[in-house]
Amino acid sequence: MKKIIICISIAVGISGCSIYRTYKQPDMSAVTDNLYRQSSEQSDTTSMATLSWREIFTDSYLQQLIDTGLKNNTDLNIARLKVKEAEALLMTSRLSYLPSISFTPQGTLSKAEKSSLNKTYDLALSANWEVDIFGRITNAKREAKAALEQSDAYRQAVQTQLIATIANSYYTLLMLDDQLEISRYTAENWSENLRVMKALKKAGQTTDMAVAQTEASKLSVDASLLLIEQQIAETENALSALLGSVPGAIPRSTLKQQEFPESLAVGVPLQLLQRRPDVRQSEAALAAAFYVTNQAHSAFYPSITLSGSAGWTNAAGAVVTNPGQWLFSAVGSLVQPLFNKGQNIANLKVAKAQQEEALLSFRQSLLDAGTEVNDALLQWQTARERLTLNQQQIASLESAVRSSELLMRYSSQNYLEVLTARQTLLQAELDAVSARFDEIQGVINLYHALGGGAN
Repeated sequence: MKKIIICISIAVGISGCSIYRTYKQPDMSAVTDNLYRQSSEQSDTTSMATLSWREIFTDSYLQQLIDTGLKNNTDLNIARLKVKEAEALLMTSRLSYLPSISFTPQGTLSKAEKSSLNKTYDLALSANWEVDIFGRITNAKREAKAALEQSDAYRQAVQTQLIATIANSYYTLLMLDDQLEISRYTAENWSENLRVMKALKKAGQTTDMAVAQTEASKLSVDASLLLIEQQIAETENALSALLGSVPGAIPRSTLKQQEFPESLAVGVPLQLLQRRPDVRQSEAALAAAFYVTNQAHSAFYPSITLSGSAGWTNAAGAVVTNPGQWLFSAVGSLVQPLFNKGQNIANLKVAKAQQEEALLSFRQSLLDAGTEVNDALLQWQTARERLTLNQQQIASLESAVRSSELLMRYSSQNYLEVLTARQTLLQAELDAVSARFDEIQGVINLYHALGGGAN
């Protein structure tokens, strides 16, 4: 017995450096140090991702839509159920430390020729307990815990994506509303343009070709109106599906009423490791793979099982006795794998390869997160600059329209030039609406890229 204990102690000492190690986050400083292109932002640890989505999206209509989506969205509810599944698996792995106990009653009737009927019975309890000396159960429990963290991170990733998608769809509707209004003004302008061209043709001041071209332009604008109305209906339908409701009209405000911060803080790249749900999901997958490798190491060492039974029986020996008597038994077993057709070695190689794959995926998720932050920040900055230029252009074109109207009133300039100036102004206003939407979309994308809205 002493020799067995000594051998087990030596084995534990040899294996302890591998099978009992806990996961440690790999050093990602080579990636995070230069993840953001704008190095001046990296010294400030303040990040907009720490704000609640209600502080970013202040529109009351949008807040109601997000609340509804968080409650009813199918994908998010499925993700929540997956978290519950992982919690149940973790509970099962924790219970593996306890012995399994079974109640196994049985009875037998037997009769030989010219003998009386024998009735035997056993009322027994049996128990089995695996002694976790070599860490198999411990590593399985840690793997289950990492799987739970992975499921919860996935749930948070679905939530952040849902909030961003609802917000993006809502602001798309506001943009389309503005475009529809401007396009209607444009259609009215082209109708007036066509009326003027027909009058000029009657006066002999233009040709049939010019009238036909003007009419074709008017019809093109009319067709664009139908397309915008179709896009509005399709966006409302898609948003309704996200909210888990039947298709219908979406109540909303206007694009001009929206307010956002004048400056956006991105914090330091290292915060992505804690804030981004998909990055944390990748790291949890890496931790799970680490413990799977530990389990593969444990397979090379003995498994020790203690089992026993206790009960009341009337067939303890060769003779049936009544009344019965107590019966106890205890067994200890040790199984040391010697030759398993190379399966344990293969399993270890597979586990190590999968752990390396998980490490690469974790690193790539961090790189992808940095790319999304950089792109969103650039989109926001560029849109703001475009919007400034569009507003200056609109101011110049408004002045041009006023000048053309005065010239027409007090000189020989015809009304067609006034209509052309108005048309140019309407197109500039459409460009300004598009730039404003890109600016808002940049805020949404940056908030999502930084991991905002996860909680």
